[in-house]
Amino acid sequence: MIVVDYGRGNLFSLKQALLHVGGAPKISSDPADLATADKIVFPGVGAFGDAMDGLRAAGLVGPLKDAIARGTPLLGICVGCQLLLSLGEEFETHQGLDVIPGRVALLPRGNDPQRSDRIPNVGWRRIRVNAEDPVLGTLSAEDYVYFVHSFAPYADPDFVAAWLDYNGREVPVAVRRESVLGVQFHPEKSGDAGLRLLEAFRKL
Repeated sequence: MIVVDYGRGNLFSLKQALLHVGGAPKISSDPADLATADKIVFPGVGAFGDAMDGLRAAGLVGPLKDAIARGTPLLGICVGCQLLLSLGEEFETHQGLDVIPGRVALLPRGNDPQRSDRIPNVGWRRIRVNAEDPVLGTLSAEDYVYFVHSFAPYADPDFVAAWLDYNGREVPVAVRRESVLGVQFHPEKSGDAGLRLLEAFRKL
């Protein structure tokens, strides 16, 4: 299992979580490792455009797309999830990997400053998932997962796999296309629920 290092990820806590569930993660920025990986974890923090710049500078755009085309299971986390989409609107419009059709855009604002959810969304929330997904299906309606984000992956509805109620709107927070899964929340910071998700991914 390869954890992609392109200078934009929270690698230590993610590696520790993967080790905890029996994984053998290798943190790497080497494109050759992606060519032989049995699974890929694609983390990310920060702004969409800056993260894409880091991915290009590391020479990893092509190798990532090639691995996905081969059917290598991939888990994108936070900005790693967002980069899977076609476009990102954070600080102007930027091209993403275009693996999943859609656009990364700001969370919806509420109408009541006193009662509306604030942006950014930071903290623990319940979500609704596609229970048939082999990884997301490990989460129940009672589980809480941890978010830190201002933007969300508004994918084509056919590829949305989990939703969050935010300011009265249903916001996508996970995307799925064949062997590729992206989650906006942080499994490595989501306690037992997050560990179950990572273990399910490891066992694929």
